[in-house]
Amino acid sequence: MDNREGLVKELVDHFREMREILRQEWIEQMTAKDLIASLTSDELNSESAIIYDTCVDCLETGDYQAAESYAKMLAERGVLRGMTTEQIIGGFLTLRDIYGRSLFERHQKDIKRLSMALDIYEPVANKILSIVALAFIEERENVVRQQEEAIRELSTPVLQYRDGSLILPIIGVLDTHRARQLTEQLLNSIRANRAKVVVMDITGVPAVDSKVANHLVQTVEASRLLGANVVVTGVSPQIAQTLVTLGIDLSRLNAVGDLQGGIEEADRLLGYKTVKYEQADKFISK
Repeated sequence: MDNREGLVKELVDHFREMREILRQEWIEQMTAKDLIASLTSDELNSESAIIYDTCVDCLETGDYQAAESYAKMLAERGVLRGMTTEQIIGGFLTLRDIYGRSLFERHQKDIKRLSMALDIYEPVANKILSIVALAFIEERENVVRQQEEAIRELSTPVLQYRDGSLILPIIGVLDTHRARQLTEQLLNSIRANRAKVVVMDITGVPAVDSKVANHLVQTVEASRLLGANVVVTGVSPQIAQTLVTLGIDLSRLNAVGDLQGGIEEADRLLGYKTVKYEQADKFISK
């Protein structure tokens, strides 16, 4: 066993011998810094023991796979509980400092030994800290993506107007990703509802670029392949000008001025006829 291996074993033995003392000190400091408000006493004892032991195991083996798996699980639970980045990272920084101070107290009379110990310990502590930080950031980004996905779905609902007829009101900025998602959602709804007509209202769309414009046309064509005619309503002057400028074949679009007109056109395509109340009353009386 060389000097480094011997010193690693010495550090591991020291941290395990001091386990309860250092762990309790860690809990007290985290409590004082308000880093664990969302944990119960039992959860705190359990989590702190697992984290402490995982850190020591990484120091002993040099293998961080267990730390990565636990950090991912910790991040998922932390985000669900509303824990902040400051709480997560602050807790591990506190533990890192506690480990470091215990080494200083142990080797303060032998500066060379202390320096060697820190050279071994600090890279491990920093690696674990980076693993935890990365796991928490990735989980935060995952939650944000899920929320954005939910918002996109809410902002492009496919509504059934009557048997065989759907309405797709589009509101907000329509980028390429959302346009692709919209197409998929619409086609699935056409198939599920056996729709024959779709009213696509883009009154709430401020502008479109060339890619989105072409995607809308492709959506109309794809809907037609599934047996549904698409009536486009609410085309603004700006969007109309964009379509003309881009050379989009407007004959491929059945465009109607507003949503009411689109619904009437959809009814006509389905064979329904709208009559005034007086006319309907006379028809019934006959």
